[in-house]
Amino acid sequence: MTTLYTKQSKNIRKTWLLMAVFLIVVVGIGWVFSQIYGDSSFIVIAVVFSLFMNFFSYWFSDKIVLAMSGAHPIKKGEDLEFYRIVENLCITAGLKMPKLYMINDPSPNAFATGRNQEHAAVAVTSGLRKILDKNELEGVIAHELSHIGNKDILISTIIVILVGFVALMSDFFIRAQFFRGRRDNREGGGQAQLVMMLVGILLAILAPIAATLIQLAISRKREFLADASGALLTRYPEGLASALEKISNSQIPLRRTNKATAHLYISSPLKGGQSAGWLAKLFMTHPPAEERVKILRGMDI
Repeated sequence: MTTLYTKQSKNIRKTWLLMAVFLIVVVGIGWVFSQIYGDSSFIVIAVVFSLFMNFFSYWFSDKIVLAMSGAHPIKKGEDLEFYRIVENLCITAGLKMPKLYMINDPSPNAFATGRNQEHAAVAVTSGLRKILDKNELEGVIAHELSHIGNKDILISTIIVILVGFVALMSDFFIRAQFFRGRRDNREGGGQAQLVMMLVGILLAILAPIAATLIQLAISRKREFLADASGALLTRYPEGLASALEKISNSQIPLRRTNKATAHLYISSPLKGGQSAGWLAKLFMTHPPAEERVKILRGMDI
């Protein structure tokens, strides 16, 4: 019989499989580019630049995201129920108490951020606090704490680095081939060189798209995993399922919506993409809410 434990293990395996495929794709693209261009130095430059840019994002990701969302810290006395729910769940999960934030926005949503549990933060909107009961709020908070416990932030950072790496390689390759093509035209380059150049340019265009699709696939898997982990933490899957229904049914758009941070929220703040065809789903940051609710309600704990 399928349980939340088996679902959790399945999602962990799928996530690591996707990351392995991602690494293979990155290495393969780098090898092809170096073979076509005949010089691997630009790959080294791309890696160093990508790591440097993402180093800042990793260490200051929580502050950046909280500032972008307009979140402000709340103290224990300002929302005692919220504070106690987080505190009790942290004790149960064996996690350190994260910093708590509130976003003054009528759109119901929540997210967790921070590079590890020592530097974690959980933020909820005022709209979420207004429409959820205690059991539903516990389900949402358990989901967000699971992201922290499952080290989703670290995995997301690695993925961002890899996606940035692929994009930089592609950009460098196209620019290099442009100047090289002009030189070859003057010197009379052969037909084989032209074919290789066209193949490389096509790969350079498609590579970032493929990398982004893998990134989004991993993001969706992490949501399924956090749902399962959160339900295990509360021992009450219905709480999270009911909360997801209320959040997804809300038509109030988040005021400070940003595509760069959309994947962090428990439900996509980009309204209008909840139900879509299979092609559109490839570019979604979250699985459809209906699918998540069905899985939660169909499992034994």
